[in-house]
Amino acid sequence: MQNVVEVEPGRPAADGRPSAGPTYRSAFARDGFPPPVPGLDSCYDIFRMAVEKYPNNRMLGHRETVDGKAGAYVWKTYKEVFDIAKRIGNSIRSCGLTKGSRCGIYGANCPEWIITMEACNAHGIYCVPLYDTLGAGAVEFILCHAEVEIAFAEEKKIELLLKTLPKSNEFLKTIVSFGKATQEQKEEASKYGLSIYSWDEFLSLAAGQEFELPDKEKTDICTIMYTSGTTGDPKGVLISNASIICLIAGVDRLLNCVNEKLAESDVYMSYLPLAHIFDRVVEELFIFHGASIGFWRGDVKLLVEDIGVLKPTILCAVPRVLDRIFSGLQAKISSGGFIKSALFNLAYKFKQFRMMRGAKHDEAAAICDKVVFSKVKEGLGGNVRVILSGAAPLATHVEEYLRVVTCAHVIQGYGLTETCAGSFVSLPNQMSMIGTVGPPVPNIDVRLESVPEMDYDALASTARGEICIKGETLFSGYYKREDLTKEVLVDGWFHTGDIGEWQPDGSMKIIDRKKNIFKLSQGEYVAVENLENIYGLVSAIDSVTFHIWIYGNSFESFLVAVVNPNKEALESWAAANGISGDFESLCQNPKAKEYILGELSRIGKEKKLKGFEFIKDVHLEPVPFDMDRDLITPTYKKKRPQLLKYYQGIIDNMYKSAK
Repeated sequence: MQNVVEVEPGRPAADGRPSAGPTYRSAFARDGFPPPVPGLDSCYDIFRMAVEKYPNNRMLGHRETVDGKAGAYVWKTYKEVFDIAKRIGNSIRSCGLTKGSRCGIYGANCPEWIITMEACNAHGIYCVPLYDTLGAGAVEFILCHAEVEIAFAEEKKIELLLKTLPKSNEFLKTIVSFGKATQEQKEEASKYGLSIYSWDEFLSLAAGQEFELPDKEKTDICTIMYTSGTTGDPKGVLISNASIICLIAGVDRLLNCVNEKLAESDVYMSYLPLAHIFDRVVEELFIFHGASIGFWRGDVKLLVEDIGVLKPTILCAVPRVLDRIFSGLQAKISSGGFIKSALFNLAYKFKQFRMMRGAKHDEAAAICDKVVFSKVKEGLGGNVRVILSGAAPLATHVEEYLRVVTCAHVIQGYGLTETCAGSFVSLPNQMSMIGTVGPPVPNIDVRLESVPEMDYDALASTARGEICIKGETLFSGYYKREDLTKEVLVDGWFHTGDIGEWQPDGSMKIIDRKKNIFKLSQGEYVAVENLENIYGLVSAIDSVTFHIWIYGNSFESFLVAVVNPNKEALESWAAANGISGDFESLCQNPKAKEYILGELSRIGKEKKLKGFEFIKDVHLEPVPFDMDRDLITPTYKKKRPQLLKYYQGIIDNMYKSAK
């Protein structure tokens, strides 16, 4: 396979263990993984060395509010951020924290978030991020489980932190607001012996005190990052300095090899949650290069406007954001009139044709780019050259479309918190990699392990199996859960739980999830995630990652599903068939249900699904699965137990009526 090299042959099944395919690594690591950077032993060194090299470069920026309106971005330099982080670090130490203590950070991305993180890095204090979208229950669990002693929080999150009292108060002694703290909040906290400070108050807390920085090793833990968790309590993933440093070295080599080297002139839009490993390592990479990080205002409706003002060069996104951009472009083209729409579609088909035959995106149709697609580029600020999608699968038609119209490399990556984010990433200008996550990043070894109960064979001519990863980017274990660590880390190999299929070009395609398998009453196994991917190809279903949830169990012989219909497609079908009503009433119409079931059956036959894999009944849900109802995680993965609990009555009725 091109783009990868084999470093170890496969092995047959033995001693109760399944067979494993050959071990591969990136062709960019043919002669070995990237060597360590001298003097770079911790995440603090990433920041310290950047400050020494680029003291006057713009580091952190936010939009200034002038007369109630958002104005231009205002910036703090690397040296200015360093000076503030030093004061915050001294204040944290004055509260009694030392190397190995835990500091929580709770809230949307902002300059103070990064400053607090760097203060923790400097003093060897474990940074414990809390998802901006977490409720009080999960926050309380993490604060207690991680034994957090000090928590920094967005101003509006202070009340939620106070709701975790008195339980969290066993360890939590100090809260710092990124903004102000009210007298009422201080009085409430004082009942539990807790101190609350505003950001400005905390900056001056250790005035005149200077704490020596402890020695830091590569093997030291720098963060406990809790997974969002689709079942049970979140797991605390221990990530070392070495993991992040190794990841940065690998991604850096990859970018250099594809002529997209990062530079100090690059600009990044920080809006994906810093509490997730994806954004954390990207921002570390930007800091390593002395580049600039601008923060959004925290409102997804204003994100495109923020992008237009910041003019980022690299844009990271999750599929839901790219789906929104895709839908917005489609709507704009449709409303532009026949001539404009026809011109756009003609330009699209021509450029797509050229790219599919190997032309680079910036050479495929220069005139089309200048006359037609430049407007799309300007909509993203005008400077974006790389768009990286991660955290969940990106729909193939969206990926292909954006590769053509954005005048930027659109690439898809894959990784987990346990692998320190980016483990695979597709390569620029390789249209064959659409629908895949590309080859491995040049800092890990990868192999597939057979899953006999799902008929996945890692030694077959088309190798399929559980993706297993080995390398220095791997986590150090689950905090206080050695049992879970031993389940997934075997002989140095991390078992991801995701089922992959090697492609002829050395890229990896994610096709299933090992745990999302259940047995029907007739004894047949169903790989539900694979089926959801297939049924998701139906255009009448909403084209976001979680458009369809399929359910079955060992007491029933067939499958049912809850579907988010595509609003435009359903309304168009209704109009063509003389059926009136708004979107919600259409979802309740039996004829609409028949139509969707017919579309699902059509794709099932087209993909040659087995009889028991066909869906026998559906419920049309007008409201997309969301975090407000706890149906998906902050990274947009379906919470299957919660979905079952929420739709239990509907599921029961479908089984009764379909029999």
